[in-house]
Amino acid sequence: MRRLMTFTLLAAALAGPAVAQGRGDDPIFPELAAIAKAVKPDPLGATIHTLVGFGTRHTLSDTVSDVRGIGAARRWAAGRFTALSEACGGCLVVETPGQTVTGARVPNPTLIQDVLAIQKGEGDPNRVVIISAHIDSRVTDVLNATSDAPGANDDGSGVAAVLEAARVLSQRKFPATIVYAVLSGEEQGLYGGKVLADYAKAQGWRVEADLNNDIVGNIHGQDGRVENTIVRVFSEGTRPGEIEKDAAARRHSGGELDAPSRNLSRYLAGIAETYLRDFKVRMIYRADRFSRGGDQEPMQESGYPAVRLTEADENYTRQHQDLHSEGGVAYGDVAAGVDLPYLAQVTRLNAVALASLASAPPSPAEVKISGAVTPDTTLAWTAAPGAVAYRVWWRETTAPRWEHSQTVTGGVTATLKGVNIDDFFFGVSSVGAEGLQSPVEFPGAAGAF
Repeated sequence: MRRLMTFTLLAAALAGPAVAQGRGDDPIFPELAAIAKAVKPDPLGATIHTLVGFGTRHTLSDTVSDVRGIGAARRWAAGRFTALSEACGGCLVVETPGQTVTGARVPNPTLIQDVLAIQKGEGDPNRVVIISAHIDSRVTDVLNATSDAPGANDDGSGVAAVLEAARVLSQRKFPATIVYAVLSGEEQGLYGGKVLADYAKAQGWRVEADLNNDIVGNIHGQDGRVENTIVRVFSEGTRPGEIEKDAAARRHSGGELDAPSRNLSRYLAGIAETYLRDFKVRMIYRADRFSRGGDQEPMQESGYPAVRLTEADENYTRQHQDLHSEGGVAYGDVAAGVDLPYLAQVTRLNAVALASLASAPPSPAEVKISGAVTPDTTLAWTAAPGAVAYRVWWRETTAPRWEHSQTVTGGVTATLKGVNIDDFFFGVSSVGAEGLQSPVEFPGAAGAF
């Protein structure tokens, strides 16, 4: 039986720093801790071995066979979501939106189809948070659709995280909608992310977060290092489509470091510090790795806050490689290259963050700031549905994380006495009745969710 998420409001939740902004003394909510504990390595391993068993999942591969190719893999993913829905009394709606595309890596018209499981929110179903990963795989030649391309880590690991998050979270109810997204066409041009973004717009979703998991299971770097305590979170800087007036305001007053995706990455960092043992987020101030891309980018281009999660130290002998050995090195993305305990930690981070985001109120809207030529700083904002309090945050302009905060109850404005507007960056988060809070919203268009 599915349970409505209920949280114990600890005494510190309003009096002290609110959860998920990355402070060492954040209160711990038992229900979120239980979600982290519920994630298990074995289902992750089973998913990866099944995906590898399809031989290749290249976007241009067989779509008819039941045992090989992208079609069989997508149908299997849809079947897993259907089984999870049956286990939660029909709580997931499985959709398969698609678009037929051609391009540099898609020479002939090809259907790019995503597999989505939608867990409708109990309170505000149009408010949506997403976990995504791509199911397609490839070898060295990006147009080789027939050779075995196991794709165990890229991106079987991400798909495993999506399915395991769905298994755990579908047993609970949330105010906002959670979407579990298995995407196609990433290796051929980030097409699956575009299909998802277009579908979200068509549905009228207010997407507050997309957590895109791509290459999240390896701990052995190509340089020989082993890193199993860090996951990188990439986030965009300035927003696509920024109009000149907003760009001018940002250039003058700041905001390059505070797009919604950046504050989403800070939120994830706080979740890791609060709920995961010996595991942390390394925030990377780039939309993706240098000269590379992922399905979070079409989401960002559509105006949705989105980040990419990727292992700390990649091994390029296991990415986009034909299966072969050379010079004593085994090349290829096989299941042996995935560390399940590490992948379980990444999955826990996703699951807890999704539960927290879907249970907290949305970020406050229309955050405004004033205080020029005065010793004080004043912030004002529009009330967020479900918020019983707000948290005003500030930090040094060179600090990566929020450092100071003050709780506001009974209003939508706050004046910070003796805090000079020139010397800090500021933001506001919403706090719900249970004490869970939204990501911080930076004032103005640069930071608006």
